[in-house]
Amino acid sequence: QVHLVESGGGLVQAGDSLRLSCTASGRTWSPYTVGWFRQAPGKERDFVATFSWPAERTFYADSVKGRFTISGDNAESTVYLQMNSLQPDDTGVYYCATRHGFWASKPQDYGYWGQGTQVTVSS
Repeated sequence: QVHLVESGGGLVQAGDSLRLSCTASGRTWSPYTVGWFRQAPGKERDFVATFSWPAERTFYADSVKGRFTISGDNAESTVYLQMNSLQPDDTGVYYCATRHGFWASKPQDYGYWGQGTQVTVSS
């Protein structure tokens, strides 16, 4: 059974930075993709970024390009999301998810999810 744990969320001001971590256990397959999604109150869960192993390919939503960076440490089974220049619109619960295979941006394409970490950006 694959288990994901997110950490690193918090309350910050606009313009600040945060780094989220997503650590997996029980995942034995490759290739794999880890996706970050976020969900604001009353809204759908939106794609943020993905990291695929072993190609180490990354993809970003247009709304975060140039501000967020996703990276992975396969030895630690951890994927990071470095978030810079945070804005109030970035507020939400951030979830990581993983799938066997390559890039995908729809939540339904992922079978394993973490519990989420709250990110709140004040103006």
